[in-house]
Amino acid sequence: MNLVLLAVAPVMIIILYIYFQDKYEKEPKGLLLLNFLFGAILSVLIVIVLYTFTGSLIPLTDKYSIWQQFIQAFFVVALAEEFSKYVIVKYFAQPKKAFNEPYDGIIYAVMVSMGFACTENIMYVLEGGYETAILRAFTAVPAHATFGILMGYYMGKAKFSKNRIKLNITGLLLATLFHGAYDFFLFIRFIPGISIGAFISLAIAIYLSRKAIKKHQDGSNFKTL
Repeated sequence: MNLVLLAVAPVMIIILYIYFQDKYEKEPKGLLLLNFLFGAILSVLIVIVLYTFTGSLIPLTDKYSIWQQFIQAFFVVALAEEFSKYVIVKYFAQPKKAFNEPYDGIIYAVMVSMGFACTENIMYVLEGGYETAILRAFTAVPAHATFGILMGYYMGKAKFSKNRIKLNITGLLLATLFHGAYDFFLFIRFIPGISIGAFISLAIAIYLSRKAIKKHQDGSNFKTL
């Protein structure tokens, strides 16, 4: 039970942080919870199906091949996981009337991302123990949050733009890019010191995420009310 609490705690902290950054018009808690649950269950199921498909389509046999690890990081893992979150935001959250300002793209994408991260984190922590819980609290879980923020920033813009398809896809691709970069540097850790690249990419993603949050806060439709 203690391990499960440790796995869930960073997820809840990030959710609360993002929720309170929604300064001008809070989202319905029930809708936020549904997005979280869809991320925790439906998104995970979609990823399992995609992993099965890509695993048979793209056999990766050499864990010491930089090229194969690149494909694994960007196309097998990152694209599958971010797409699984993207479809929930696009087809469930984005059409809702409550999705009525650009920041809502961030909060719904993060809720879905944190749902996915919660399930994933529990699995890893139960297997790896306390050290894994502490390490992932400061790395993988915040990473999933930043991927959600970057995706949600563009999906929030898309809701109120004539270029909805372009902006939605931009959000998906940007999240995939940073997710892929983060994983890639971890996957090729057989090269001494290369894993530092994962933390550099995470730092850049955090910086861009903070700017994205601030920009949508400043552009809120409800700021002057």
